[in-house]
Amino acid sequence: MREQYRSESFIEDSLAPDPMDQFALWFRQVAAGGTLHEPNAMVVSTATPDGRPSSRTVLLKMYDARGFVFFTNYGSRKGRELAANPYVSLLFPWHPLARQVIVTGTASRVAREETVAYFRTRPHGSQLGAWASDQSAVVTGRDELVRRYEELSARYPEGEKVPAPPHWGGFRVVPDTIEFWQGHENRLHDRLRYVREGGDDTGWRVERLCP
Repeated sequence: MREQYRSESFIEDSLAPDPMDQFALWFRQVAAGGTLHEPNAMVVSTATPDGRPSSRTVLLKMYDARGFVFFTNYGSRKGRELAANPYVSLLFPWHPLARQVIVTGTASRVAREETVAYFRTRPHGSQLGAWASDQSAVVTGRDELVRRYEELSARYPEGEKVPAPPHWGGFRVVPDTIEFWQGHENRLHDRLRYVREGGDDTGWRVERLCP
């Protein structure tokens, strides 16, 4: 089970000065290509304070110069782990294009008004689901989950305003490093990594890693 990646060279001269601009370029290319069902799917890896890791796939909901944002139940496993240990890794596995983006950084909650504004854009059923699911908690069975949802659906029928749950919201991952990985033949992959230098307002340096 092995594949020879055939891609154009990815060199330093082709990089945008800022990694978020480079991410935006690659993301647009992946989204326009139509080969990925959910190009905003990413693997979020967190860890407990004593270093026990966990990973799961979530959807990136927005990104800008400040970082990458996703939303979750703050009481979920990832929510609890980020509250105790804010260091996080993100992985975008864009395999059909032989590309990956790997982010390491620090997560913090977004402002409540950002969470509420995003919650308003979610489909009605997803809004109810955020209330119905006590994410990562043990549940007796699917029937219990459906019962909770149906009770909420009766309380907040379609068209009724659903309040944003206080235990639910966004995390913004501020990157310290962003690596852009492009696969090539014979394992001679290109790995170009931006590394933040100094504080938030300083620049980035780029380093090439051996594949």
